[in-house]
Amino acid sequence: MTREDELIHRIEQGDPDAVEELVKIYYPEILRYCLWHAPDRSLAEDAAQETFFKAVRYFNHYVHKGKFKAFLYQIAANTCVDMRRKRWLSDFSYEELALDFACAETGFEEIHSNLFLKQVVCRLPDDLREIVILRFGQDLTLKEIANIVGLPLRTVQSRLNSALKRLRKEFEKGGFYES
Repeated sequence: MTREDELIHRIEQGDPDAVEELVKIYYPEILRYCLWHAPDRSLAEDAAQETFFKAVRYFNHYVHKGKFKAFLYQIAANTCVDMRRKRWLSDFSYEELALDFACAETGFEEIHSNLFLKQVVCRLPDDLREIVILRFGQDLTLKEIANIVGLPLRTVQSRLNSALKRLRKEFEKGGFYES
């Protein structure tokens, strides 16, 4: 029995400490995921907290088959979509995000590259963007991604390949890719 299995069993028995422990295990991952979908850290934290509130609220609908992480990611994805519809700006420009730092500033190039990457990833169609974020932003396996998005493994592989081709073209246009 895994630690997750044990905690799920304890939650089913009504142990509130098990809920707290499960949140501690998954909160950093879910927050990192929400950071990809939110325009700022504060809104990402709100989305992550809302994800766990919903997970607890709807826990009685969850049937544990060893895929609790996928359950959480599905809730997080829906929460981010809902919050974006309600509050977040649907799009932001790289120019608006890039502050006027001197190029000699320590870490400027890394920040500049990360902002460009986020902007390029955000331009991908929703289905491709989600797979890229789960694979590279969350470091999940293709099998885990297939469980989260509810698609066959081959479809996930195909969409990831398509997304990577699009990203490569964008990086080539932006001068960040060297062949």
